[in-house]
Amino acid sequence: MIMAGGKGTRLWPMSREDRPKQLLDFIEQPAGENGEGGLRRVSLLRLAASRLEGLVPAERRFVCTGERYRAAVREALPEFSDDRILGEPEGRDTVNAVGFGAAVFAKMDPEAVFAVLTADHLIEPDAVFRKAMEVGFALVEQDPNRLVTFAIRPTYAATGFGYVEQDSQIPGTDGLGFNVARFVEKPDLPRAQAYLESGAFFWNAGMFIFKARTFLRLLEQHKPESHAGLARIAEAWGTPEQERVVSEVYPTLPKISVDYAVMEPAAKDPSVQICGVKMDVDWLDVGSWPSFGETVRTDAARNRLAGPGSAALTDSEGNLVVTSQAGHTVALLGCRDLIVVQTPDATLIMPRSKAEDLKKLHATLPESLK
Repeated sequence: MIMAGGKGTRLWPMSREDRPKQLLDFIEQPAGENGEGGLRRVSLLRLAASRLEGLVPAERRFVCTGERYRAAVREALPEFSDDRILGEPEGRDTVNAVGFGAAVFAKMDPEAVFAVLTADHLIEPDAVFRKAMEVGFALVEQDPNRLVTFAIRPTYAATGFGYVEQDSQIPGTDGLGFNVARFVEKPDLPRAQAYLESGAFFWNAGMFIFKARTFLRLLEQHKPESHAGLARIAEAWGTPEQERVVSEVYPTLPKISVDYAVMEPAAKDPSVQICGVKMDVDWLDVGSWPSFGETVRTDAARNRLAGPGSAALTDSEGNLVVTSQAGHTVALLGCRDLIVVQTPDATLIMPRSKAEDLKKLHATLPESLK
């Protein structure tokens, strides 16, 4: 199940309420097998779906997204039939998105094991991703009380990611699987620096594999309000009451992340075993303009240009310029480390150092610009 419900406010003004970041065709990829066709622009959601090729049969691939985005998702992913799109009436954070999938899959198949994937990450190469996923599926199929998370070797002391601490290796996993000693969500900078220096901690990639019934049992134990509501939805799923019950119940579920609601308390639960699987990939969480900038080539002055428009830069360095219109030129003179994003109805200009504060600006905007 691909989770594709984010709003992407730190990628405003391109990411909007009616077309959030995962649906934007703004990631440049080589066209053709050897890149001889130049570059094409694709969405993060399209890339996430493409990674499933050769891993999961087409009829067992699902997307969980906002109900309002159903038509846009169908357009972006025409191979996903309507019944394989789980539409949230409104976002209630990740524990309910995961629980929604678990409730539906457990009703379809009581023995269902499912992966929770993200729609806002760049992950390469695909073969390494698929190998790690296969190891994760095997671990849960061998022991349904295992909760698998995927581990990325940290490259800096990030405070916006969760961390997992490696314990003993799990035999028979080609050196990829390990038992998790601790699961820590978004530490402060001194702890993140200590984790980086220790070599024993990995970033939690935000992707998981669970047995559906195991996840529901833990949800009932640690977040009973969510479990009760999702049980009502599961009971109505596939009946004429499905749409009414989802619309009525889902918005009442308590809003909390899967990390805080289930993974952290489960790490102290002797009835379950949290396992990590190392995923030695190039991994980028495209959640802000600086991280998007890492997908764009630089010129000799470290400027980056993306989009169909053009840029004229003189005595300027370290800038990111993103355009949405062919024939539109953004000109910079004597500028350093700016982010400039142009759309037909709004243009953003900010220092790169303020990128994480963009949510504050977004909160002040009129609804018509959100």
